Amino acid sequence: MHDVAAAAGVSRGTVSRVINGGYVSGAARAAIEAAIAEVGYVPNTAARNLVMQRSQAVAFLVLEPPSLILEDPNIGAIMLGANAVLSSADYQLVNLVVDSARDTERITKYLSGGFVDGAVIVSARANDPITRVVTDLALPATFVGHPADLKQGIPFIGIDNVGSARAITERLAATGRKRIGMIAAAVDRDSGADRLTGFRQALGRRFKPNLVAHVPFYDYASGMEGMRQLLQREPRLDGVFAASDAVAAGALQVLRELGRSVPGDVGVVGFDDSPWAQRTDPALSTVHQPAKEIGAQAADLVLRQLGGKTPEPGGILLPTPIVWRASA
Repeated sequence: MHDVAAAAGVSRGTVSRVINGGYVSGAARAAIEAAIAEVGYVPNTAARNLVMQRSQAVAFLVLEPPSLILEDPNIGAIMLGANAVLSSADYQLVNLVVDSARDTERITKYLSGGFVDGAVIVSARANDPITRVVTDLALPATFVGHPADLKQGIPFIGIDNVGSARAITERLAATGRKRIGMIAAAVDRDSGADRLTGFRQALGRRFKPNLVAHVPFYDYASGMEGMRQLLQREPRLDGVFAASDAVAAGALQVLRELGRSVPGDVGVVGFDDSPWAQRTDPALSTVHQPAKEIGAQAADLVLRQLGGKTPEPGGILLPTPIVWRASA
């Protein structure tokens, strides 16, 4: 900055005001900008952050296996939505991958070390150590979804998984299906458990526990495995609610291999309205999840906290309309 001031013929204080967005005359600003270009000055971000006690970075943590992070387009959409909001506020999004107990320990130290100012956390389960770390640090954070042990006052954003699952199951049943099963994924977290609850509510007395195939993840392979389980238990199955579009795509593949027509023999519905839904044949009936908007609002809630605003109590639930296509 001393070199810039000398080249521009102004004081260092005037240079500082330009660098930090303060007011100077038009002539002084033009001279300083020309001097910056001449001497090749770049602000020292590390030094600035040390003075401000801010990193200008927000962590994005997805508590899922890395393979699912790459396969699930919803996670990518949430990330892009969050990044767009953070970028516009001159914050850097930092992706942190948790794949082992060692990762958890490493990331715990990272979060505790002041390397990020806040966090957006996706797919936390109950009793997740990352949730405890964020709570203990009082780190400005927003959860996508609502783990059961999330303390009151920590903001979250998501959708009504129970109501959405109930609504699409009811619509599937209204097509005349009598033997409807579910491929229930990820019931160890709130989204999976809530979608199973909505399915049960929709069927009421017609619900049969043996027509629920439990699979670990919202992925294609789990959909194939779950579909095989259901057909072994009930060969006359005529309807399937898959807990995600990727799961539904896997189920459709098994039905195709076995010569079952969709929707003639079996009606299939999914959840998310992700790119999977329009790539399947036939196109998938599903629930639209506004993933990009979820990410954007999650990031905005973090920025509000960093700006000193206390989040309103309770979470934010976004609407999830049914998108009806050919698969049912």
